[in-house]
Amino acid sequence: MAGLHSGVLRTAEVGRLAGYSVQQVRNLERDGVLPPAGRTAAGYRVYDRSHVLSARAYRALAAGTGPVEAKRIMRAAHADPEVTLLELLDATHAGLDRERRDLAAAKAAVRFISAEPVAQVRDSDAMTISELADALGIRPSTLRHWDAMGLVSPGRGSTRARTYSPEDVRAARIVHQLRLAGYGITLLRGLMPELRGAHRRDDVLTGLDAREATIRARSRALLAGAAELHALLTAS
Repeated sequence: MAGLHSGVLRTAEVGRLAGYSVQQVRNLERDGVLPPAGRTAAGYRVYDRSHVLSARAYRALAAGTGPVEAKRIMRAAHADPEVTLLELLDATHAGLDRERRDLAAAKAAVRFISAEPVAQVRDSDAMTISELADALGIRPSTLRHWDAMGLVSPGRGSTRARTYSPEDVRAARIVHQLRLAGYGITLLRGLMPELRGAHRRDDVLTGLDAREATIRARSRALLAGAAELHALLTAS
């Protein structure tokens, strides 16, 4: 049975060694993920170790950064200069680092909202913009700004005036607490969909723990992909 270090490999053997079907191997070659295959005198494709390493690298990178970016990285790996490949890899790791830091910020945010009431409230607890601003001790213009930024977007009554439902009121209180804790508008725009929909602190933490596990898995996949790329680039 042909192995990774066999001199010449067939399409099916590349697929077996990299975990792809024959058609997928051909598709990866077509998309530039694999370098062009050689051809026999009869026109059959022939591959070698570099094709297996390329396929394995793409498989891992796709799990870490998605198929579109993984294809960009693999195409760069087969072209010059090497700096382009390194820049793409660095950008991918930087993106994961940002996600990891945002996750840490989200977990810290849970600490600030843990005391926020989450019990079911009555529809009659809805507020106008003036009433809510007074309750929070802020200006109505601040609530309008939060609305424009997509943080708290209330409904509109027949007079087109903003009407804050009990859920909107709770979201505004969360935003207010997090703003006092130093959270910026940009970060809150990413956090609020997650924090607004959870009615228990444990729900939020469960969701954040799941995201953390996903980030770890993607980070490990990038590490595996980098190892395959290193083997590819240093192959004699």
